Amino acid sequence: MSLLLSLLLLNFGASLCGSITTPKPDPQYDWNHIDSRPLPTWFDKAKIGIFIHWGVFSVPSYTSEWFWINWRGKPPPDETHHRQIKNFMKRNYKPGFSYQDFARDFTAEFYDAQFWANLIKKSGAKYVVLTSKHHDGYALWPSKYSFSWNSMDVGPHRDLIGELRHAINKTGIHFGLYHSLFEWFNPLYLSDKKNNFTTQYFVNNKILPEMKELVLRYEPEIFWSDGEWEASSEYWKSLEFLTWLYNNSTVANTVVVNDRWGHGTLCKHGGYYTCSDRYNPGTLQRHKWENAMTLDKHTWGYNRTSTLKDYLTINELIKTMVETIAFGGNILINIGPAKDGTISPIFEERLTQLGDWLNINGEAIYESQPWEVCQNDTTTPDIWYTTKDNGTTLYTIMLNWPENNTLYLACADVTNSSQITMLGLHDKLQASTTAKKMLKIGLPDKAKVKNDWAWIVKITNAKIP
Repeated sequence: MSLLLSLLLLNFGASLCGSITTPKPDPQYDWNHIDSRPLPTWFDKAKIGIFIHWGVFSVPSYTSEWFWINWRGKPPPDETHHRQIKNFMKRNYKPGFSYQDFARDFTAEFYDAQFWANLIKKSGAKYVVLTSKHHDGYALWPSKYSFSWNSMDVGPHRDLIGELRHAINKTGIHFGLYHSLFEWFNPLYLSDKKNNFTTQYFVNNKILPEMKELVLRYEPEIFWSDGEWEASSEYWKSLEFLTWLYNNSTVANTVVVNDRWGHGTLCKHGGYYTCSDRYNPGTLQRHKWENAMTLDKHTWGYNRTSTLKDYLTINELIKTMVETIAFGGNILINIGPAKDGTISPIFEERLTQLGDWLNINGEAIYESQPWEVCQNDTTTPDIWYTTKDNGTTLYTIMLNWPENNTLYLACADVTNSSQITMLGLHDKLQASTTAKKMLKIGLPDKAKVKNDWAWIVKITNAKIP
């Protein structure tokens, strides 16, 4: 299809569907106004979310969700994956097979949105973010702006987002959507790119109306933007969209956005920062941030070639979560369902294990705050802290059980009114101060403890340094 014909069809489609306009921001409404908007309180309290990468890339389910660009990109972003994919396609598919041909096999026949919602609830997560559209442009909803390249027109013939939105509504979990700004091979985008982004055919006819359609239709409380890096926020008209989102949308008071709105905005502008994939800075951050990470260490979408060693263990997951929250972040834990809508047992097991741990220890995680004094104990390895009640309630998170059932803390101290317990047990623990000014806490017999992965000692009325 020629570029001119593509433009005509998109404009004709937009006129049939009614015009959608995004108001230009007030001249005074700039990034300072966007950045100064208070973060809705629910997001910081929630701490834990589930990320779901699902789409046509789940059909080949090989190398990564960047399958198409690594196959057909000139040059491909990953030369190793390019060679692997070329050999894979030569061995398994007839000449002339296209990426679009995979869409008919994106069947979702075992997709049970209520099962997904129940598993997310069981994991202890408080929000979920589903890929509405990745960089291949395939939409998981019947979008007016993605004709014949959406889940209603080709593939499962279902509104996949709508089904999950309906199921999530029953759980009390906050619902969010990931959305890619750019599309690798969209002719409108390639035209704008060729023009050094001095034209905005793609943004005006596709992206702005598409984002508004998502918000109006599904009312997400998280809008997780991605794919921003090739063009400026001015090209993407990000301020115009965010001005509308924050002032005129139905989720204006509760919606949260990230920082991926154009090159130069990452880790600088937006409601919370992601900064990079698997972002884990290792220091206390003053601006709210999120660690978007994945249970499969190497890919976000489902990969049929992954083996057990490619997945995080529950110990590794809990360690990553604890470190993230101790430094003031939220964690967004990714899974990749298969093309038929099933969730791999390894993902199900990890999320269930996490939920079991949080059932005992969630008090130290949800609605907690980083401890300004000490995020991790440098004297005793693998000790992390969170707090509540302005620092007077202190949670000491032990990733390893100490020798001789004795815990030594260099950061913490107690008062005469302090009480020390272990989450999941009722017995009070005894503490004393050593000659080296360390707090020494006697722990119970490990056989009495319910969980096997990490353990939390709670100190009430802790001494504030």
